[in-house]
Amino acid sequence: MEQQGLKKATFAGGCFWCMVKPFNEQPGIHGVVSGYTGGHTANPTYREVCTETTGHLEAVQITYDPEVFPYERLLQLFWQQIDPTDPGGQFHDRGESYTTAIFYHDDNQKQLAEDSKKELAESGKFQAPIVTKLLEASTFFPAEEYHQDYHKKNPFHYKMYNKGSGRADFIKKKWGV
Repeated sequence: MEQQGLKKATFAGGCFWCMVKPFNEQPGIHGVVSGYTGGHTANPTYREVCTETTGHLEAVQITYDPEVFPYERLLQLFWQQIDPTDPGGQFHDRGESYTTAIFYHDDNQKQLAEDSKKELAESGKFQAPIVTKLLEASTFFPAEEYHQDYHKKNPFHYKMYNKGSGRADFIKKKWGV
């Protein structure tokens, strides 16, 4: 991967179904995988993660070309997909496994993530504190196949879920997209 100049970025933004499509549609993105990270259970299943006993968050791991789509742009897009002030989950989905985090893979990503979080906090866009965690990347476990590219496999259900969860309206209201 590094021979081709590709890098990894990992973000937890609540339900991973809703985090794939926005990144997958960008130039320079070579893949987006739904999965679990940050916990203590090896090879967790969706059912196990939902019990809130594994410590894992639902996340996406993105393979990207930084020459085409820099990490700073990934961070901007990430912030535009979440409510960074919600410590209890995201939208309709509640619990630790649905909380937000940026998992940095190196010191440069860590610094850029810290800078972007600070910039968002100082922007005045949100009245409450930004609670999204910045954590060192750990083992990423891909989710079951039926979760991968859910927006393509089940477009109607995905659209209804994205709208029904409150995510789509929040993004439109806060970011105008």
